[in-house]
Amino acid sequence: MRLIYPISDCLTYLALPPIHIVCVGESNRNLFVLAGYEGEIEVEVAPDGEFF
Repeated sequence: MRLIYPISDCLTYLALPPIHIVCVGESNRNLFVLAGYEGEIEVEVAPDGEFF
C-alpha cells in the first residue's frame, strides 16, 4: 500500500499521462491503473510487483 503514491506519480509523469483511475482491489490487493488519453491503457500490478 505504501507504494501506491510513488507508482502513480511515476506513471503520471514518465509513462502514462494522463492517469484517469488508480485503485486497489479489495480481494487481491492489486493496483489497477486506467490511463491514456482515451482510457486505452489498463495496467494491473500485483503486490509482488508482477504486471498484467
